[in-house]
Amino acid sequence: MNTKALLTEQIVPFKEFRLNAQKYIDALAKGQSFLVMKRSRPAFRLEPVNEVWETIGDFTAMPHGGIPAKELLKHLKA
Repeated sequence: MNTKALLTEQIVPFKEFRLNAQKYIDALAKGQSFLVMKRSRPAFRLEPVNEVWETIGDFTAMPHGGIPAKELLKHLKA
């Protein structure tokens, strides 16, 4: 575990996270980290994703029926 991350993450009660999830999602986008506690025990950790995602296909313009998976794979391999 990264000691630096422990020093910069904030402890948040689960109820606070549940009631204000969007606030924490926005803070994650700004690089903040959180340790969510439930009944005085760590439940889960929220960390920003520092990966760059690449779009390999945009299916939003596809007709309702789509295309067969084999055809899609053929185009992805090309």
